[in-house]
Amino acid sequence: MTETRQQAERARKAFLKLSAVADRTAILKEVSMALKQNATYIFDANAKDLAEARGKIAEPLYKRLVLNESKLRDAIAGIEQISEMEDPVGRVLEERQLDEGLILRKVQTPIGVLAVIYESRPDAGPQIAALAIRSGNAVLLKGGREAIQTNAAIGTVFQQVLQRHGLEDAVQLVSTREEIADLLKMDDLIDLVIPRGSNEMVRMIQQSTKIPVLGHADGICHVYIDEFADVDKATRIAVDAKAQYPGVCNAAETLLLHSKFGGREKVLAALKSAGVELRDSGFGSEYLDLIMNVKTVNSLEDAIDHIHKYGSAHTDCIVTENESNARRFLNEVDSAGVFWNASTRFADGFRYGFGAEVGISTNKTHARGPVGVEGLLIYKYQLTGNGHIVATYTGEDARPFLHRKLR
Repeated sequence: MTETRQQAERARKAFLKLSAVADRTAILKEVSMALKQNATYIFDANAKDLAEARGKIAEPLYKRLVLNESKLRDAIAGIEQISEMEDPVGRVLEERQLDEGLILRKVQTPIGVLAVIYESRPDAGPQIAALAIRSGNAVLLKGGREAIQTNAAIGTVFQQVLQRHGLEDAVQLVSTREEIADLLKMDDLIDLVIPRGSNEMVRMIQQSTKIPVLGHADGICHVYIDEFADVDKATRIAVDAKAQYPGVCNAAETLLLHSKFGGREKVLAALKSAGVELRDSGFGSEYLDLIMNVKTVNSLEDAIDHIHKYGSAHTDCIVTENESNARRFLNEVDSAGVFWNASTRFADGFRYGFGAEVGISTNKTHARGPVGVEGLLIYKYQLTGNGHIVATYTGEDARPFLHRKLR
């Protein structure tokens, strides 16, 4: 038996304990405090990773590898927000009386064991682990080798807290790339795979496993500036969506400008001043850099058609003062996030108030958009009777069901 399989088996056992008897709120509060107390230890580990990676990985990846005070502070704030959430495990979603003394309940439950595979962004690790703990799921984390020391330092902090609760196997690090192939074969132990990284990596995982995969392969987001857009709003939103932090999946890659919009030159000049290289080709490309495609369209319909042809159903926004156009865009664009007069960069679990996210899903089943605690939960049906049998409700003298909704 491989070490990876042993880890997965231990995670399965930890999940059963974490979801049933553990004080998940106390664990999260202790984790947030421990991360604060060990910040220097984590920063030192990150400095070693940065020194090792300098000149060896692409600049956008290098920027994502940086874990500074503000990023750690945001991660800890997210964990604190998650710890304050009402515990969702065991929540009764629906309750129905089938007959006298026969009650059916739909109860919220964890998914089970998660395998989360992510590149760079070591700040993603603690956020994912915290969401897993809050939702009662065990998690196997596979970070990129470029962040191996930072991930190990963060993992140590979590382990120290979890050990005090007898749950050290609820969050485990998977160390080598070869182990990804092993993980993807364990459909008997792992319930959900969540990849975060390049579109090549995500597609490879989607094509290599029987385990359900939650995520997105590309973040090709659009900003459409309508003919009725306010010039100042359009300028602020276009620059923020592209240049505020270009190396993430919710940064805009394409700017669509209506041919009758009067502020075109001001918007383009502002983007250039922010260091953005403007192109008129390459639609459908995810740059994760200060590069943006620009296209002129003649109508709202043309903009929507372009988004559906070249987009990735991630996040797209319209800038307009025309409510009718905005409503059409919001209703007709088939993306996980559709915004009106707001930057695509708001597509984020922390900004949505979820505390954090394990990633952004463009799936159309189970969870879509930024996936927080709710996206890591499923449900079971609990039926309580008193000797009830189906034979009572069949045949000529069948007793009728009440089917009375209680909640």
